[in-house]
Amino acid sequence: MIVDRRHLLAATAASAATLAIGTGAARAAPGIDAGQAGLRPNSNEPQTQALQRAIDRAAASGAPLLLPPGTYRTGNLTLPAKAKMVGVRGVTRLVFVGGATLTGARGADHVELRGLTFDGGGTRPPDGRGLVQLNQGRGVRVIDCEFVGAGGHALMLNDVAGDVTGNTITAPGHAAIFSNDAAGLTITGNSIRDAGNNGIQVWRSQASDDGTIVADNRIENTNAKAGGSGQNGNAINVFRADNVIVRNNRISQSAFSAVRGNTASNLQISGNICTGSLEVALYAEFGFQGAVIVNNTVDGAAVGISVTNFNEGGRLAVVQGNLVRNLTLGPAPGTQNNDANGTGISVEADTLVTGNVVENAPLYGISAGWGAHLRDVSITDNIVRQSGIGIAVSVTPGAGAALIVDNLIAESRRGAVVGMEHHKVITGDLSREGAERYANLTVRGNRVR
Repeated sequence: MIVDRRHLLAATAASAATLAIGTGAARAAPGIDAGQAGLRPNSNEPQTQALQRAIDRAAASGAPLLLPPGTYRTGNLTLPAKAKMVGVRGVTRLVFVGGATLTGARGADHVELRGLTFDGGGTRPPDGRGLVQLNQGRGVRVIDCEFVGAGGHALMLNDVAGDVTGNTITAPGHAAIFSNDAAGLTITGNSIRDAGNNGIQVWRSQASDDGTIVADNRIENTNAKAGGSGQNGNAINVFRADNVIVRNNRISQSAFSAVRGNTASNLQISGNICTGSLEVALYAEFGFQGAVIVNNTVDGAAVGISVTNFNEGGRLAVVQGNLVRNLTLGPAPGTQNNDANGTGISVEADTLVTGNVVENAPLYGISAGWGAHLRDVSITDNIVRQSGIGIAVSVTPGAGAALIVDNLIAESRRGAVVGMEHHKVITGDLSREGAERYANLTVRGNRVR
């Protein structure tokens, strides 16, 4: 095809026109300017009534409410269905002046909060509510917002489906993000620092399907100011919520666990990097059935990975491809005194432990069973280095089967494979001799040096 000058000029003009239309459309994106709706940024007077009118007007028209830079003193705002508030990230600030919550919604679908800073001023909302509280909504989106000064929970969600993405939450008094009875929720790419008790809580009123995805978050310095034996102090806490995925999070300095699943069946914990956990780093406990704990890095914890409570129905797990190192013997201040401290990986029932690397576990590299609470555990193809006992396995009367095959165990000071009755050593090194005396054990092919 021959393109002459006339065709080239026409094509160029058409392209320019198309670009101009596109650019103009972007600049003229539909929305209601809060300033034109009577809002006064940086006023010392509360803006609640004017802001509520603007929210209702914008929602009724289906357009977002655009909040210019500035500080808006307000509280007890109610978001109707299709309400969308959009600010300028980092400079549009809503300051809580009192009430049940700063911003809330109930039964409102397609609510969106974007680019806003919610400042609680340290005030704690009543009845455990969140600084922002969203209930019974579908298509909810909280994106690129900042939460500071929340006296209790920063963001609380009840029976919500939607996305919580790209938010920054600093020093909430209780949890940064608390989801209860989720209906299809994704919590991704958030940054959480200095939470008072938990970073992200995914809970249900009754044990049942939940399916929340918690991915790619950064959670630092989670405290346990309310005390307890593990219900607080966790970067990610999953309770009674089944089929939850926790993946690719960067977690550091948790007062208790990096990821703690309690009565949470089919929990998947994968690809997380967890440093400086002061109790069990990755935990599946109590009445769960099914846990997959794969490809995580744990560096620094009292216990690296624990799959426990067979006595409460806790069973069925895969622990594979994890790197676990630098475990500590002593309990950290405020945590529970756990006789298993210093253990890399601890399991009890119906569990495959394979392809892991454990280094510097002063008590046990890998522990199988607790007294009679041992059933159908396979420990194969792992590397255990620099441990007290390489692999500790229960030989208490009534303990079930354990397969310990083809592991590489190096520099274990008290034996490579040792039979235990709780924490009492019962046998010599079973990797060398004596394993045949215990009908529940198969020990073979392990390389010890």
